[in-house]
Amino acid sequence: MYGYRPTTRLLSMLEILQSRGRMGGPELARRLEVGERTVRRYAAMLREMGVPVEAERGRYGGYVLQPGYRLPPMMFTDEEALGLVLGLLAARRLGLSGAAPAAEGALAKLERVMPGGLRERVAALQRALSIAIDRPAVSARSEALLTLAAAVGERRVWMRYRSGSSGTTERKFDPYGVFYREGYWYAAGYCHLRRGLRLFRVDRVLEARPLEEGFETPTGLDSPEALLDAVAAAPGEEWSVEVLLETEPGEARRQLPPIGISLDQVEEGTLLRCSTPDLGWMARVLAALDCPFIVRAPEELRSALEERAAELAALARRR
Repeated sequence: MYGYRPTTRLLSMLEILQSRGRMGGPELARRLEVGERTVRRYAAMLREMGVPVEAERGRYGGYVLQPGYRLPPMMFTDEEALGLVLGLLAARRLGLSGAAPAAEGALAKLERVMPGGLRERVAALQRALSIAIDRPAVSARSEALLTLAAAVGERRVWMRYRSGSSGTTERKFDPYGVFYREGYWYAAGYCHLRRGLRLFRVDRVLEARPLEEGFETPTGLDSPEALLDAVAAAPGEEWSVEVLLETEPGEARRQLPPIGISLDQVEEGTLLRCSTPDLGWMARVLAALDCPFIVRAPEELRSALEERAAELAALARRR
């Protein structure tokens, strides 16, 4: 059900051939993220649809679109075209299922209708530009992301979710926001199964569909930062952590992961709060801080820190 639809890859292949005129099979396969056998099948499908695609045999063979075949043109100003190119180049790295072939097809459409001077500027931009967005560890499903994003603040969603600790569950969810952080897409909102605020990784959403019920987003939860703070402070079926950091909140935030941790300025410094099923993870985070701290809760976190300290001491003694 999920994944990148072959029809869209088929259209992307057509657009690439219209833009470039000719391209080798291995290069097409790389751009569309499929095998060369699939490219051959796509070429046959295009021919069956009446699109004049020819396959050139031999060591340097490839695929070529006969001259004269054109889709209806699209017109953009130079600024619009450059803005779209920048967005598409960034989309290659955002971790959506099939984003790379979709971006290739859209870029090919733009190049086809650009004046020669602008096409050269865009080609130079693609060669020189490096976009510093962390590549995701796992690609999110485009359909799940679109369903959740369309429902934000308006419609309840039913979803099937694969958790790292409790297996696969079905639940109703009121999405308050969808955002990208540290290589992952997240959805935050009210989970009716757990009866509280929760944060979900979109790549773990196996299926999602909108329901007829509506909802209202609580006041003050209209930004990713506010949502993350609220989720971190919400009670859950996990360890509730409180640690006093003897530093300013700004300095603490620079040293801490951006997801799942809330920080409040207090008289003694900064109060860290979060919920986590893994105290070992929390111990590793605290051990990396460049400031003194005091564990307030839970008591078991002290033991996890001692274990981490013993591990580091053992590593320091290795020869």
